[in-house]
Amino acid sequence: MPTLRIAMMSLALLSGCGALGAVSDATTKLDAYTLSPAVFEKAQAANKRHLVVELPTSAGVLATDRILIKPIPFQAQYLPDSRWSDAAPALMQTLLVASFQNAGGFRLVGRDGAGLMPDYTLMTELQEFQAEPSGPGLDAITVKVTVMMTLIRESDRQIVATRRFASTAAVATNDSLPIVSGFDSALRKVLQEAVIWTKAQSG
Repeated sequence: MPTLRIAMMSLALLSGCGALGAVSDATTKLDAYTLSPAVFEKAQAANKRHLVVELPTSAGVLATDRILIKPIPFQAQYLPDSRWSDAAPALMQTLLVASFQNAGGFRLVGRDGAGLMPDYTLMTELQEFQAEPSGPGLDAITVKVTVMMTLIRESDRQIVATRRFASTAAVATNDSLPIVSGFDSALRKVLQEAVIWTKAQSG
């Protein structure tokens, strides 16, 4: 199974754009991973509100289906032989929609208006979605997920509220599957908090 250690060893042996190519070769077969939406014990009954979840914006290093690794704060690399099932912003949008649907409370939740004028639009900026070494060696990993969300009321195009959501998960090994599980844990916490916050703001 591919590991972060492989990526870091590649960086140690190679330099410049050659190192980047070593860990993100487009011809390499990549294992695809997906993540879980937030789940709730009991879904609320639907009301008349209609919510649109826009495609999140992000920096260029996140606008890809590759799993981002940041060996140092100013360097971006990608986990070898692994990728997300969709580009990170699109994956986030899918999971947000599914999380709102799991929670209930809205009559309709979608990626677009489906020909209808939504009551609210949720705008999201994906700021951090990465794994970082968190110790002197290469085995300790911290996954970071940070998003900035803005809720817009469509009746008058006013900003209802803005909030930053952040979560981390510690991973004891640098294998790909535990790292993905760390992403899943951190992201589900963000999704759950974001859904509860959005419903409270639009109530």
